[in-house]
Amino acid sequence: MNLLSSIDLTWVIGGPQGGGVETAANIFAGACAGCGLKVFGKREYYSNIKGEHSYFGVRVSDKIIRSNVSGITILVGFDAETLFRHIEDVVNDGAIVYETDLTSVKIDEVATLDDLFKQRFVEYLSSKNKPTTIQGALDSAKERGVTLYPVSFKTILSNLADETKNPKMRGMFRMQNVLAVSISLGLLGLPPDTLLTSVDSVFSRKKDIAEMNRNAANYTYNFATAKYPKFKYQLTPISKQPGTILVQGFQSTGIGKIASGCRFQSYYPITPASDESVYLELHEIFDVENNRPGSIFVVQAEDEISAIGMVIGAALTGTRASTSTSGPGFSLMAEALGWAGINEVPIVVTLYQRSGPSTGLPTRHGQDDLLFAIHAGHGEFPRIVYASGDIEEGFYDTAKCFNFAENFQLPVIHMMDKFIASTVATVQKFDINKISIERGKLLDKIDTPGYKRFAPSSDGISPRSRLGLENGIFWNTGDESDEYGHISEDPVNRITMMDKRAHKAELALQKIPKEDQAINHGIYDFCIVSWGSTKGPILDAIEMLKKDGHKVGFIQIKLLNPFPSDYLKTLFENVKTVIDIEANHSGQLGSLFNEYMDRKVDYYILKYTGRPMTCTEVYDSLKKILENKAERKQVLTYGV
Repeated sequence: MNLLSSIDLTWVIGGPQGGGVETAANIFAGACAGCGLKVFGKREYYSNIKGEHSYFGVRVSDKIIRSNVSGITILVGFDAETLFRHIEDVVNDGAIVYETDLTSVKIDEVATLDDLFKQRFVEYLSSKNKPTTIQGALDSAKERGVTLYPVSFKTILSNLADETKNPKMRGMFRMQNVLAVSISLGLLGLPPDTLLTSVDSVFSRKKDIAEMNRNAANYTYNFATAKYPKFKYQLTPISKQPGTILVQGFQSTGIGKIASGCRFQSYYPITPASDESVYLELHEIFDVENNRPGSIFVVQAEDEISAIGMVIGAALTGTRASTSTSGPGFSLMAEALGWAGINEVPIVVTLYQRSGPSTGLPTRHGQDDLLFAIHAGHGEFPRIVYASGDIEEGFYDTAKCFNFAENFQLPVIHMMDKFIASTVATVQKFDINKISIERGKLLDKIDTPGYKRFAPSSDGISPRSRLGLENGIFWNTGDESDEYGHISEDPVNRITMMDKRAHKAELALQKIPKEDQAINHGIYDFCIVSWGSTKGPILDAIEMLKKDGHKVGFIQIKLLNPFPSDYLKTLFENVKTVIDIEANHSGQLGSLFNEYMDRKVDYYILKYTGRPMTCTEVYDSLKKILENKAERKQVLTYGV
């Protein structure tokens, strides 16, 4: 592995969905972040409520990290499926912490493992002359250098019950997650006080449970340090950078909406978008300047059609309004999106992409919806499609999207995805002073009757009345209309209104700053073009290539519609080789690039397994291109 710093390891915990895996990962990440270390974690789970496999990988470093790597340093498994699924990914000098009672479990006995995986893994064990049991898999790992740490979690719970005089603890198997974290941090040498502080933080709303888990964590940490020698990899606290916070992806856009003045959000439950709305529901009341209370009204609608209808209605009152959804839900919103377009209603749709088509891979990652977002809805009407690349951008871009919507009076589709939504990372505290709230031509009063909602203006943007504003009566219809909003099929009026609306795309390209249209991360002969959450793996891979003496450029396109071709042509003018990297099958950004840039993409690096890219596989693929050993299209496959 090409390590980027002196401390760089990945810890993975797995278990049945609903078994507390995310809680354990949050404790581990919080403890590491509390010691000043940089954290990048990612949650993966199957599309069911409880039972199927869930796992969370947390990468930790003493330097900036923006992505996961291929390979696991420490794997923790207290169920058989976790061990079978991930044991091959443990690096040769890594470690496995496992429940001793599992060793005799046969792969055929794990009902939640799908047949295709079982077949592949049986073939793997057979090639190593090992039995198709957990013990066979562990023996195979040990032969290639992996250190094994057998643990009886049941025995630890029993001892805890005796020590605390609480017999109920013997049956608290969900607490195995906290025990697993504590053992791991004991092996890694992280100070115990940071572990206990993180436990208190995660269970802060449940003091009795916090105290119980605190005792369990302290006991198990001491058990691990006394029983086992220190693991090869160690975590050493470093100076914590001021203002560093640990944030999950969906939280950044939620906080961004509150800070941006959004006061209405509707949604229908769908992964991974629901997390954002649930987070907002938990924080509907908040403090603003001078301890003045503020609020956001969050509504769970009966379906996505109602959700976008509610958003349009709220926006017509002058309220900043949004909805969050994923691909199938956005499909249902397409007709109403056109209604907002023809009526020039400023709304924001946060589109958390996942793998399709149809329900596809409901809880997995993908960048499948770019062209759909650009073309959704029948007929022609302007919309802005804007993409964030990471957690920090998600916060600041949310404010930009609301400003775009109101300045240009059109729908804005904010492209996020499952990778960002499920990521937890250390970032700099969000700076609300960097956010501006621009309401555009929103009127506070109209002095005389005869208001024309869609009146022509020098820039094509009409002054906007609110519902209920005196002298601000206007009409909305799904049909073409005149300046007042009355239905009109007059051909001259049709040309006027179509041209008026279409001009907004040209105006957006003129008014949106170049640095908000695309980010120049460096331009060299070999240059990557990409968008969205591939940003982190790409930047980390570029850093790895620098250590090998290679320079690779990267242009991250944020404004995807209207496409900023004139600006991009200046950036790519001297680039010799263009490499498109994205998480879909067809290279959708590459299609836009080929269409608008008067040149073709030279190489594609694509991933569409539903699993996000790691910097390791991006690095390997780029190196093949640099060494002239690559096919024109490379498909990435890492991840179970």
